[in-house]
Amino acid sequence: MSIRSPISVQTGNTMNTQKRIGALLLTMFLALQACSTYRSTTTSRSPQQISPEEAYRLGKLKNKPYLIDGRLYVPMSFDQVYAYEETGLASWYGQETLDQHNGQPTAYGEIFDPGLPSAAHKYLPLPMIVRVTNLENNASIIVRVNDRGPFVDGRVIDLSAAAAKELGFYGKGTARVKIESVYR
Repeated sequence: MSIRSPISVQTGNTMNTQKRIGALLLTMFLALQACSTYRSTTTSRSPQQISPEEAYRLGKLKNKPYLIDGRLYVPMSFDQVYAYEETGLASWYGQETLDQHNGQPTAYGEIFDPGLPSAAHKYLPLPMIVRVTNLENNASIIVRVNDRGPFVDGRVIDLSAAAAKELGFYGKGTARVKIESVYR
């Protein structure tokens, strides 16, 4: 007959309890970690947004030529933005674009949110900040350009629904605008 020490029995039980607690904590940690990495597809309120100056400094400015429907587009350099000014027809895009593209990120990799002021432009480097003025009512807004487009002849900029509302042409669909660099 063997005699077991009360200490060894207690240690064995303590080790099993510690293993169970460790496994429980690990499971809880992994479950919480999974929750914290969820990202909504309807918001661009991202802490990852960097300024155009920072993008330029870090080499993350997007201005390489690209091809859409067989047409080559060559975006301007960051230095060319200082003198940039353009007048033309603006349109807007919103929830229908978000639905069509299933929350796909913009050309700069940010999540499109039609409820925030933003824009798409064919030739500006991404990201960029511009002032857009509705020439019909003189309303003006500063927007972040983080996408490409509009790829419709005769249009110079696509604005988010929020920007179009701010400029007063949401109901009309288009407006004649002036686009200016804020870096003048």
